[in-house]
Order: sequence, then C-alpha cells, then structure tokens
Amino acid sequence: MAKRKTRKFFTPAEASRMLPLVRRIVGDIVDLSAALADREARLTRLRKDGVAMGLITGPQLEEEEAAYGREVERLQEYVAELTQLGVELKDMRMGLIDFPGRMDGREVCLCWKHGEPELAWWHEVDAGYRGRQPLQVAAEVK
Repeated sequence: MAKRKTRKFFTPAEASRMLPLVRRIVGDIVDLSAALADREARLTRLRKDGVAMGLITGPQLEEEEAAYGREVERLQEYVAELTQLGVELKDMRMGLIDFPGRMDGREVCLCWKHGEPELAWWHEVDAGYRGRQPLQVAAEVK
C-alpha cells in the first residue's frame, strides 16, 4: 500500500523564506510556458502545410516536435519541484501559486504571483485569486 503524503501547511514566515527558491522556479515556468505556446502555434502551422509548401522537411518537423516534447518534460519537472516543496501552481502563464496555510482553524491559501516583490496576499480556499485579501489583515495565519 502506498504511503499517503501529509500535506504541508505554511506560516507566512515559512512561505516568505521559501519565496526566493519558488520565485526562480516560477520564473522558469512562466518563461517556458510562453515559449511553449509560441512553439505549439508554430508547430500547428507547420503540421498543417509546412512540409507540403516546402517550409520544412519531414525530418526537420520531427526534430521540432521532439524539441517541443523535451520542453514539455522540462516544464513538468519544474511543476513537480513546486509540488515537492508543498506549493500549488494555479496558473503557469501568470505564475500564480498558493502556499497552503491555516487561519482560525481553517485551511486558507497564502497567495503569490510572479513579479510581486513579496508574499502579501491570502484567500479562502474556495475564493481563488479574485478573493485575495492583504496578508496584514491576516496576521494570525498559522
């Protein structure tokens, strides 16, 4: 029987200490996600007419597809790194992540978005990004 992993809950201080590492990983995810979207759009065009129109040879198209696959695997590795840390990726293009936390005995999300200088937001589990509230109000998050 597989051993069930206990979910990690972060205090704001713990999440803030981890933020430099998370910031680097999320930055890689945002950059790679954008590059993959561009590559996917290009591959879609090339798959449709590229070989027939002489824009690319069959072997070149295969190499482009293989490179795309390698980048997808790399993106999955970055996401797995966050998961191992106990951090939840919510939107890879925005670079939105949640650190699970607790407040007044209930589960909440400590929320950070790529480009923000520090961890400054939280929201109820079911509220999502639009329900973000300033973390100062939630000084009792534990």
